[in-house]
Amino acid sequence: MNFRRFIITITVALLSVEAISINHDKVEPIPQPEPVTVSEKAAVKFKPELTIGKGTCASFPAVNTAGETSGGLKGSGGTGGCKVSLLGSQVYGRAQWYNDVWAIMYAWYFPKGFWDASPFWRHDWANVVVWVDNPAAENPKVLGISLSKSSDRYNKEVPARLANGNTPVVTHYNRGLNTAALMSSSTSSGESPLDLIMWEQLTDAARASLNDKENFGRSDVPFSDENFPGRLEKAWPF
Repeated sequence: MNFRRFIITITVALLSVEAISINHDKVEPIPQPEPVTVSEKAAVKFKPELTIGKGTCASFPAVNTAGETSGGLKGSGGTGGCKVSLLGSQVYGRAQWYNDVWAIMYAWYFPKGFWDASPFWRHDWANVVVWVDNPAAENPKVLGISLSKSSDRYNKEVPARLANGNTPVVTHYNRGLNTAALMSSSTSSGESPLDLIMWEQLTDAARASLNDKENFGRSDVPFSDENFPGRLEKAWPF
């Protein structure tokens, strides 16, 4: 085995080691880097505002730079343990062309999953896909948005309701006899936007942990390598 192949083998082995799960309130968010690429600048420009509806958990970071993942919380006890994320939270992003439209997915993690306004399982994700004409344009425009209402179903808005012409405002809320979902508004919430970390800005360890479907129970990471293409297909609004 030559040296280069040895290094690659060791790297893959290290990333394949089962990620460490830590308490949900000990995962530190990753600071938002300065955007450099066209994709990163567009993602920051259209970063949504998230508000939390009554009776649901606040969003929390899912993974840290070391690849340690949130252990989540048992699906019981209402919003106990998840009303506030004292370390701050995170919005995750991933973008690519899809059917000649630029798709930016923004995703949030929650330590409990809700059904009929009650917590039922450990871990949950919600996401919105913002469809943009061209991120490299001088003034890129939002063509529509798709808001998750379950793991792989979306409410679709064309045209999109936006605050100040650029910002999707979404609320994570409980629905009767259904899972928690996102709904949109055209009025700014006044909430400070969370730090955004794009897929390519994550550390190798963090990406490996998000790609490991064993880390988040029944709740799939919507922007993982395995799930991202299928979610865009489900979210397509045109």
